[in-house]
Amino acid sequence: MPQTRTIRVEPGISGIQETDWDACANPTAFDYNPFVAHAFLKALEQSGSVGEGTGWHPQHVVLEDGAGGVAGCMPLYLKTHSQGEYVFDHAFADALHRAGGRYYPKLQCAVPFSPVPGPRLLVRPGENSGVRTRNLALAGVQLAAQLRCSSLHITFLTRLQWDTLGTLGFLQRTDQQFHWHNVGYATFDDFLETLASRKRKAIRKERAEALAGGLEIERLSGPQISEVHWDHFFEFYCDTGNRKWGKPYLNRKFFSLLGESMSDRCLLIMVKRNGRYVAGALNMIGGDCLYGRYWGAIEQHACLHFEVCYYQAIDWAIEHGLARVEAGAQGSHKLARGYLPATTYSVHWFAEPKLTEAVAAYLEHERAEVAETAEFLTSLGPFKKIEVYEAD
Repeated sequence: MPQTRTIRVEPGISGIQETDWDACANPTAFDYNPFVAHAFLKALEQSGSVGEGTGWHPQHVVLEDGAGGVAGCMPLYLKTHSQGEYVFDHAFADALHRAGGRYYPKLQCAVPFSPVPGPRLLVRPGENSGVRTRNLALAGVQLAAQLRCSSLHITFLTRLQWDTLGTLGFLQRTDQQFHWHNVGYATFDDFLETLASRKRKAIRKERAEALAGGLEIERLSGPQISEVHWDHFFEFYCDTGNRKWGKPYLNRKFFSLLGESMSDRCLLIMVKRNGRYVAGALNMIGGDCLYGRYWGAIEQHACLHFEVCYYQAIDWAIEHGLARVEAGAQGSHKLARGYLPATTYSVHWFAEPKLTEAVAAYLEHERAEVAETAEFLTSLGPFKKIEVYEAD
């Protein structure tokens, strides 16, 4: 007989055992995604970056098997705004408000402030994993109805989960980022040799300009990262956050907690001038991917952002045999630096049938535009064109 499965909702990730969560989130080292790890999400909550007063209220869903073991879990948040999500639904909210409805609160299955693709419906591997995935999604819909939410959004999930949830009636949306792929390069110069001559020369020129004036690069990971480094990096992060968002999403305590629990998954690339730190970028190390996250600087230097965020990341990924670098949301300027378009996926459920109908029609056209744009941008990539000659 099939085992009975039960659902519970936890208002904080501390209510779920780390080993249980991570057995679902990261069952294999090769596919390890640091952003869905228990330690990462716990640091967000313990620091107060997520929780009371932030508009992100944890409502994590746990799927238990008949024996009381955790078979699946879902990082879920009750939202009172649409900040820090990177899949923009402001038009949906506006349409519902104009029709006299209420868009907030809504439910958001996501990693707060991190537009990083990966699993969102976290299930233990096995023959029933597909059923568990669907059960988690349906539990999210049920919870949205119970809480009288307008909608449920699952963002930056995998293509496989996107396909699965499409069969359940979730509306499917696509967007794009720019990722760099390692095809077996031994050195950065090997990568450069695959580029068109003009692009190769431009990158070499940028790298030389970036470090002109006595700038020095430091790469730090694990025990090399101290609280002093986090102090400096937080200053850089705040500078970027103040300019981009008006207020940084993450507080200083978050980075200390991240360093305590996940320093081996952190790569800080710091820049010094005359013995003083002036810029830096934080990357997270996955099983086969380096994830670029936050960047900031208190001095402006030509091409330094490209060097620290893109070229240093490529260099490090090649040295450590990682398959790709994901450099975050948006940014077609990454194309000239070897980062090609990559499709990202989200799904959406709305309680209001008329809004569902309108959004479905919109997303159908949007998906076609995203695909067309990706194809066009890929054709503009910096790589050498391979000419194919047909035999007479």
